[in-house]
Amino acid sequence: MDFKEFYELALKLKNLPLPGEYSHHKMSPELRIQWLKENKITDVNPKRAGVMALFYPDFQEKTRLLLILRKAYEGVHSNQIAFPGGKEELTDKDLLETALRETHEEVGVEPSAIEVIKELSEVYIPPSNFLVRPFMGLYPNPQPFVREEQEVERIVEVNLMEFLDEGNLIMEQLSTSYAKNINVPAYRLNGYTVWGATAMMLSEIRELLQQAL
Repeated sequence: MDFKEFYELALKLKNLPLPGEYSHHKMSPELRIQWLKENKITDVNPKRAGVMALFYPDFQEKTRLLLILRKAYEGVHSNQIAFPGGKEELTDKDLLETALRETHEEVGVEPSAIEVIKELSEVYIPPSNFLVRPFMGLYPNPQPFVREEQEVERIVEVNLMEFLDEGNLIMEQLSTSYAKNINVPAYRLNGYTVWGATAMMLSEIRELLQQAL
């Protein structure tokens, strides 16, 4: 899809209600859904984070979505596909500022160059005790991305039509921090398996785009 067409489509999302848990559950393992039924997120005092789902034109003016591959490290999100973003800092006035600041730090996009379209539904991540607020943004005049080498292993640029293609919705047997060898719904994008919180956020975006199409 040409970016000009996508831009007009994205503007329609501003007034659409969020699908929320309905869309998240499509990409959630059963164990996670059960955990959320049995526990209250407020009881665990989660840390807060903000991430940015950024859409932009490539050199052919086709729409792409920015993801990153995180570095391998000692932690539950090691070497996973994610959106640029990160932990809220005391100096951030809100989670949007967190998402914009972290996107600048991780991939070099100036906050002023992003047109924020929509605040999306929060996703709780039990293994790391983070409550993450995603935002959807447009980057109409992209500059070359600058990877933050300490945190980002690779920049992953996904074609919009690949993301929307139902053939890239898969089930994969994975070992997570809370269970081994369980069937997990995921996306197959650019050769990577995208699962967990990122897949849940993508599911909500996909649902919104399908409503607007």
